Amino acid sequence: MDLFGGLRQDLFRDAFAYRPLPPMRTDGPLTRRLPARLRGYAAWRAHAAVLFVAFCAAMITYTDRSQGSGPGLIVWAATGLLTAIPVAMTLIRPVGAWWAVCASTVVMAVLGGGGGGFSVWPWGPGGFLAQLGVMVVVALRTRPRTAAWMWVLTLLLGSLMRFPGGYGGYGGYGGSDEGPMAVTSAILLLIAVLVNVRRDAERKITVQQSVTAVERDKRTVLEERTTIARELHDVVAHHMSVVAIQAEAAPYRVEDPPAELTAAFATIRENAVAALTELRRVLGVVRAEDYEAPDAPQPTLADLDRLLANVRDAGLEVTKAVTGAVRELPQGVELSAYRIIQEALSNALRHAPGAEARVEVGYVLGGVGLRVVNGPPTAAVPASPGSGHGITGMRERVAMLGGEMTAGGTGDGGYEVAVFIPVARDGAAEAAEAAEAVEA
Repeated sequence: MDLFGGLRQDLFRDAFAYRPLPPMRTDGPLTRRLPARLRGYAAWRAHAAVLFVAFCAAMITYTDRSQGSGPGLIVWAATGLLTAIPVAMTLIRPVGAWWAVCASTVVMAVLGGGGGGFSVWPWGPGGFLAQLGVMVVVALRTRPRTAAWMWVLTLLLGSLMRFPGGYGGYGGYGGSDEGPMAVTSAILLLIAVLVNVRRDAERKITVQQSVTAVERDKRTVLEERTTIARELHDVVAHHMSVVAIQAEAAPYRVEDPPAELTAAFATIRENAVAALTELRRVLGVVRAEDYEAPDAPQPTLADLDRLLANVRDAGLEVTKAVTGAVRELPQGVELSAYRIIQEALSNALRHAPGAEARVEVGYVLGGVGLRVVNGPPTAAVPASPGSGHGITGMRERVAMLGGEMTAGGTGDGGYEVAVFIPVARDGAAEAAEAAEAVEA
């Protein structure tokens, strides 16, 4: 039942369904070197090859069959069309084309029985080429099981057509081409099946690689967000702890504080402790089992000189430029700015050995700007491949703070990372800076 169910599904169900052959890709090693106009025509090379086989099959049929006059001329013209049409049908209805070529074999045998037959039986040279062409194209466009069914049924058709008159006993045919059809079609179908299987495997691998790349990008984003959450957890937990301690100690710094003030500080402390407990409960799940909170405070832009010294020791010549009035930024901004510079310099070390880099930090009224640019690699040491997700991590940090970032190559072969992180300012600080600017 499974055997005949497969036959019914492959060759009978929707046999004449419309399935046009799509254009071929033009990004191969040869076609992509063609001019743009020729590359457009190259997409239709498979269609041209099929039509060429159809033309050759018709011409061979006309040559092999003797031409008569009157009704014989009509029969002679019809044989070529019957040979070529099934081959051309493979471009739009592949399985139906196989049925059509089998039917044309029977019809041409009947037409040839009236005299002026073909040199061999039952296909003739033109029908032989048409049968092979149709079977190969269908095998390339369908599953391997279909090729096996076509081979078996084609040989069965050839065997059945022997019985009316034997080899050469029907209509003056000179011999049988059933044996050559069996061997040649088996070889060509095997090659077509192998090509089809290899093409499907490559397509599945490409799809899997695309899915894997998407999943890897998502995993990288999640890992980077987890890292950011861990670092911000440490930052926020530190500040909440300071708030709780100061709220508890504040009443003791004032002589005879009012009861309302003592109650207010007690409420502040309770809320700070509750928030700290909830923060540790919720954000603590992002810590890995082997994660240990750092003993030292998280780095800030004040530690940038130490980072640059370490980078110089690793072999990267780097300079620093600071513009604007240096001021203390929110610790989350300081930490993210430090990590962005650190990652950009690490990328320069990996991908541009021997290059020079420059770090620029600009303090402006609306936030802080960062720019890390490196030149082209000059050392003979090969570049070290990285994970390819450093830029993703930087973008995640910038997006978390509502900033903007651009990254790309420079005209001299180097690379540039430019970031702006907005920082909200209070009114007093802006007024003081404005007054300083007026005095200046």
